Amino acid sequence: MGRKWNNIKMKKAAQDKARSQSYTKVLREILMAVKNAGHAEVEANFALKIALLKARQFNVPKDNVDKAIKKGLGQDGAQIEEINYEGYGLDGVAVFIEAATDNPTRTVSNVRSYFNKYGGSLGTPGCLQFVFERKATFTIKEEKLKGMSTDDLMMELIDFNIDDVESEDGFVTVKGPVEAYGEIYKKLEELKFELEDSGLERLPLNTKEVSKESFDKIQKLIDVLEGDDDIQKVYHNLEWNEAFAE
Repeated sequence: MGRKWNNIKMKKAAQDKARSQSYTKVLREILMAVKNAGHAEVEANFALKIALLKARQFNVPKDNVDKAIKKGLGQDGAQIEEINYEGYGLDGVAVFIEAATDNPTRTVSNVRSYFNKYGGSLGTPGCLQFVFERKATFTIKEEKLKGMSTDDLMMELIDFNIDDVESEDGFVTVKGPVEAYGEIYKKLEELKFELEDSGLERLPLNTKEVSKESFDKIQKLIDVLEGDDDIQKVYHNLEWNEAFAE
């Protein structure tokens, strides 16, 4: 399961980079990180730290970042709420959506229309609770480990009940319990590792193989969901198929 998930994650990461994440999503991530923590102290707010790193990567103007922080602190009356949607694509592929929206009616209507268009259906909240598990994940480029093996890294993090340290396609992924996110992050910082990405992810407990036709339609559904400004993250349990993707 681990390798498959990693494979999907890396392929998705490459696609996301190629599509270049929109300003809107990065700014909304900053806003929610501030809102959820109730403050904008970067050192005590890991979610904000990661969101600000992304803002730098995507060259988001500082003015926009400052506005998003103000919004998060409730200084301009904006009401944005986080809502999750759960549904199924073709052949029972599970799709879990995390959104941050100022208009839930608009967002749910859009999400439902995307599912309808690509042969899926929006489910009831909680319908996917046994399909995904939430984990703290950290991705590091293998070359940034300065020669340390995955076993050595596992030993360094042994105190935090790490699930897995695995290496594939030049990236090393660390998975651990959600509640240890902050501690693991601090430890990796102490080890002076530059993180490619980190966050709380929903990992599929199993993946589904589908036909070429379904694979294409589910990819389109994921693309259109990810293209919606209200949607922050899309998780799924589609088995990646190299031959279909080409």
